[in-house]
Amino acid sequence: QVQLVESGGGLVQAGGSLRLSCAASGRTFSSYFMGWFRQAPGKERDFVGGITRSGGTTYYADSVKGRFTISRDNAKNTVFLPMDSLKPEDTAVYYCAASGIWRPATSQVAYWGQGTQVTVSS
Repeated sequence: QVQLVESGGGLVQAGGSLRLSCAASGRTFSSYFMGWFRQAPGKERDFVGGITRSGGTTYYADSVKGRFTISRDNAKNTVFLPMDSLKPEDTAVYYCAASGIWRPATSQVAYWGQGTQVTVSS
């Protein structure tokens, strides 16, 4: 069992930055692929980015490439999502996700956090 708790969301102006964190409980954090998804009002939950167990490889949705960066600290059971050059269209609830599958579909995520709101004003 893994419990995920996100933090770091908030309100920011377009062009600004935020850094999301996701703290995981349990002793098996390093055995999971970790990722971030987001869901805007009235829309489906979409993939944002993911990172391998060791942190050596990352991948991103085209909409955030070059602006968002995923990293993880397995010693601290934490995954991070620094977000730069934020746009109003990045406004959504951001969810941390743990999966035993590399590049999972939403339905294949094993554990979800409760989400943290990110609002980007124009």
